[in-house]
Amino acid sequence: MYKKIGIVTGGGDAPGVEDGYEGLLGETKTRELTFADVRGLLPRGGTILGTRNRGRFSDRGAAGVAHSTADVYQEAIANLDKLGIEGLVVVGGEGTLGIAAQFNRLGFPVLGVPKTIDNDLACTELTFGFATALDIATEALDRLHTTAESHDRVMILEVMGRHTGWIALHSGIAGGADVILIPEIAFSMESVAEKVLLREQAGSSFSIIVVAEGAIEVGHEQIYQDKGDAYHSARLGGIGVYCRVKLEELTGKETRHVVLGHLQRGGRPNAFDRMLATNFGACAVRALAGGKEGVMVALQAADVVTVPISEAIANTKIVPPHGQLVQTARDIGISFGSPDEAMCHRRIDPLDIETNLQCKS
Repeated sequence: MYKKIGIVTGGGDAPGVEDGYEGLLGETKTRELTFADVRGLLPRGGTILGTRNRGRFSDRGAAGVAHSTADVYQEAIANLDKLGIEGLVVVGGEGTLGIAAQFNRLGFPVLGVPKTIDNDLACTELTFGFATALDIATEALDRLHTTAESHDRVMILEVMGRHTGWIALHSGIAGGADVILIPEIAFSMESVAEKVLLREQAGSSFSIIVVAEGAIEVGHEQIYQDKGDAYHSARLGGIGVYCRVKLEELTGKETRHVVLGHLQRGGRPNAFDRMLATNFGACAVRALAGGKEGVMVALQAADVVTVPISEAIANTKIVPPHGQLVQTARDIGISFGSPDEAMCHRRIDPLDIETNLQCKS
């Protein structure tokens, strides 16, 4: 039985050792968490301890090549031993859990909890933070509908998600978008413009488009607001304004764009995320106390199970381009802007193998 467990949070906003993994180095930044400290946290967003998504555990040299961080890990493990901490519950996304996996390989017990608004961790159906971000994006689309309809405009909402389109897809369906652009399905601006003009011809003088920050136009690369350098990560962003300019050129319609940005991370978590985070936390401590280590708690078929962290971070969980939600969106008339979008919306005979293969290629 563990006598003392540490809690580390890395990556984006989330509750968790102070300053993430950095709090384990040098003059350590830790404090005891009492019942009084955590009382009333459920309706609060963010973190009471601070977090980092970059640091010495992912330090990079001038040539952009990662330094050997073996000494950093050994220092952290030595400090954990001095503090009497016998195991870590690590809360975060792919990068944070990748560092956790290294701790485990070095023999220090860790247990992961999946936390990211991007919902891109493998082996779990949902990560906490995603549902709240989805609610905020959906509300934004609801609000954009009224101003778009009033002014006969095309309104574009750019949402987060890094290299996956989970937020864009879910909010686009829930918020009644006409076009959803995601990284998993390359789009053409001509196809998007065609959808807008077809709506115009049908009597709908406005259109709503939701675009994931990592969406890619056919023949182009992802758009970055900051390509980063040897010491800073690249930041996606700018696809919204690009689509606005191109759509105005192709359609002649007044077009506006909104970047939702970090509003998706802030504020009060919704009821589902409160429940999921609490469930994950309790199951994580129970699993660690039961002798499990090097695993992550995960939601599968409404049950919380444990899976190897190595499997959870092995691959990014992407939106299946031909999955049920994408097909549902197309069934209700939403376009993904792909060059063969019209064919994918056709009613296809299941026995027409050639046509099905063309649509899925």
